[in-house]
Amino acid sequence: MTELLTGAEMRAHETAAIESGGVTGLELMERAGQGVVDAMFAQWPDMRTGARHVVVLCGPGNNGGDGFVVARLLKERGWTADVFCLAAPDNLPPDARQNFDRWADLGPVFPITELQIDSDFKPDLVVDALFGTGLTRAIEAPLDLLFSEINAHAVRGDTKILSVDIPSGVCADSGRVLGDSLRADLTVTFHGEKPGHLLTHGFMAHSKKVVVSDIGLPPHRRNPSDANLILKNEAPTASTLGKSGGRHKYDYGHAVVISGPAAHTGAARLAARGALRIGAGLVTVAARAQALPELAAHQTAVMLRQVEGGADLRVQFGDDARANAFCAGPALGTDDVAVDLLGAVLALERATVLDADALTLLAERPKLFAALHTSCVLTPHGGEFARLFPEIAQKFARPPTRGPAYSKVDATRDAARKAGCVVLFKGPDTVIAGPDGRCVINPPDDSAAWLATAGSGDVLAGFICGLLARGLPPLLAAATGTALHGECARSFGPGLIAEDLPEALPGVFRQLGV
Repeated sequence: MTELLTGAEMRAHETAAIESGGVTGLELMERAGQGVVDAMFAQWPDMRTGARHVVVLCGPGNNGGDGFVVARLLKERGWTADVFCLAAPDNLPPDARQNFDRWADLGPVFPITELQIDSDFKPDLVVDALFGTGLTRAIEAPLDLLFSEINAHAVRGDTKILSVDIPSGVCADSGRVLGDSLRADLTVTFHGEKPGHLLTHGFMAHSKKVVVSDIGLPPHRRNPSDANLILKNEAPTASTLGKSGGRHKYDYGHAVVISGPAAHTGAARLAARGALRIGAGLVTVAARAQALPELAAHQTAVMLRQVEGGADLRVQFGDDARANAFCAGPALGTDDVAVDLLGAVLALERATVLDADALTLLAERPKLFAALHTSCVLTPHGGEFARLFPEIAQKFARPPTRGPAYSKVDATRDAARKAGCVVLFKGPDTVIAGPDGRCVINPPDDSAAWLATAGSGDVLAGFICGLLARGLPPLLAAATGTALHGECARSFGPGLIAEDLPEALPGVFRQLGV
């Protein structure tokens, strides 16, 4: 997994590098400008030749300084460059001011209020170097109107928009739009992606592509237990998933999936298959007698146990510590028996994944919610999240007016603290947080879009349960299960249905070298 820095953390990291004497601010700004130009030519190779015209919009901070560098570098390549600035020169930070002066030797700088978007506005490229990661307030008039005009013009014509760090108007920490935003064809950021680049609430609609440019900063390392840690989820390593010789099935855990009544067992069967395929040593479905024939007709390697309520569950598994991970929710139901079963599972205080019907029961019954413990993983989608955490969901739904805006990361962290366990907030961007604040973002991916199919969430719950059975801690199990879920979708491709996901795992494991 890759560590992500917020806007403030990135600025602090740059400052530390400068203060250490390893690099100057001017050098970093020059590298940033060069990185923008290199990324631009890589994205649009045809722009390397011919008479080209760029309009550069420079802001009042160091992001604007990057823009002056871009203008100068393109001018030196023979481009015509028009530069507009939001700030008076004397108000620019020192490094940005020096690059303002360097550009001023080559051409004029106009106040941004003089930029006219009309029929004569036909640049090949607009470079947005207005705010970057430092935006703290909503975009207001006249900039909001200017943004709308530029966006409309770019849609109608051949003008491309390139944003430096993040499209102006988008909060780099949350991905949320503060008032209005430019819509970039390409965003070039530095050192690493920021959380807002991976969150769909606003950013994904405002930039078609993100490229990271290395500007020579040292790696940023922090303690893995740091409560501020935000990671980008990635495919797990073979060492996390492999099995070794000389061990037996109970060394890899016993996963137990709680099913509901007859004719409502499909989701539990999907979860059980997922837990088995991901490597749990044993998997059992615990169900009422009426459902056992149905379950037996569809499963072979998965074992069955009869449980008519919480008392049966305690008898079957209470004294058997080898049953070390439970999955409750898929096909559980919401009747009194389901309530009893869920209460009994939580009372065991073993690793437990809670999804679907279990989340509904938690939202309706405060005593069950109060029984959550640190070994639980909750996996709500947006509607379930709103029912479980209504105040947090309402806060997240409010349009932001300043930055850093309240983000899906913030909402998931707050939910995890309230629940006292790991919360996996599903969506195109899935965010996973522990009660200690550590967080993982699983970014959206169009190549996994076929996951939007009935039952895929049940398989994900099974994947996580199987990994919990194998001994992975809750946050890592949730992140690893989510990553493998996406890898299975990408591996299978179009036409995917939920039943295909567990069967795609062996091929994914081979690709990962397991």
